Amino acid sequence: MSHLLKESSKRILVTGGAGFLGSHLCEKLMDYGHDVICVDNFYSATKQNILHLLKRPNFELIRHDITFPLYLEVDEIYNLACPASPVHYQHDPVQTTKTCVHGSINMLGLAKRLKCKIFQASTSEVYGDPIIHPQTEEYWGNVNPTGIRSCYDEGKRCAETLFFDYWRQHNLEIKVARIFNTYGPRMLTNDGRVVSNFIVQALNGEKITIYGDGTQTRSFCYVGDMVDAFIRFMDTEPEITGPINLGNPNEFTILELAEKVITLTNSSSEIQYLPLPPDDPKQRQPDISQANEKLNWEASIELGTGLKYTVPYFKEMINQM
Repeated sequence: MSHLLKESSKRILVTGGAGFLGSHLCEKLMDYGHDVICVDNFYSATKQNILHLLKRPNFELIRHDITFPLYLEVDEIYNLACPASPVHYQHDPVQTTKTCVHGSINMLGLAKRLKCKIFQASTSEVYGDPIIHPQTEEYWGNVNPTGIRSCYDEGKRCAETLFFDYWRQHNLEIKVARIFNTYGPRMLTNDGRVVSNFIVQALNGEKITIYGDGTQTRSFCYVGDMVDAFIRFMDTEPEITGPINLGNPNEFTILELAEKVITLTNSSSEIQYLPLPPDDPKQRQPDISQANEKLNWEASIELGTGLKYTVPYFKEMINQM
């Protein structure tokens, strides 16, 4: 560790650091006194997410695609780089798979050389369209390997394989988190995720589009809770590798979410029902027993409160468009 850093502070690499989750993580790590190197190729991120961080002395930005090797000296790595919404990961599915697989190999190789711990932002999508409910970490999933979502689902599953093989073969310290639906400020207005879709449509007075009959369920975690879980996970003992589910287990139907957004935005929007896309999971709810036990963590911000924190951000973004 550099003598220029405080004794308790670290130099931390965050890939995908300009994205929705990554920007919040960079900010929180700096608030704790760490130096942060943010790496992003800005494929699905925006500089606006990190503009307020650029003036801080403990923040550094590098434009880079992690499918190519990266040579840095750091103490910890958070690997968040990958488009996470269907709109973006399906736009260039081959590149999505490369980011998951080649990107993981490059980051794991860096961690191996530096002998540092590395965090992998995996996803609840590794469970596919689950046939058990809620989903526990022991469940192997029900995933279509050749569908339009496979680049992301199978890419993330392969990334998990690589992390655990590096752990077994090279004794690398790994932390693998399976992230369930997360929302909050700095989501893109056009990312196609259900929370951002509904808020933008409601604020614009457009029809709120529900795919299917609206009875499919999701569990929504506010970004502040999720970032707290990341940092707690990284601070655990080496033997705690995961995978660990991270999310808010309170389950809502898509129709219930739409109704909450309409009420909160005082919108006149009507609901429009459209056909369900292929391989869209019918249920999504995390079993977070391991997060409770091993991280002493659970989500504290309920959906109504989190939406109140989120709507003003989208109002501002729409006003700037």
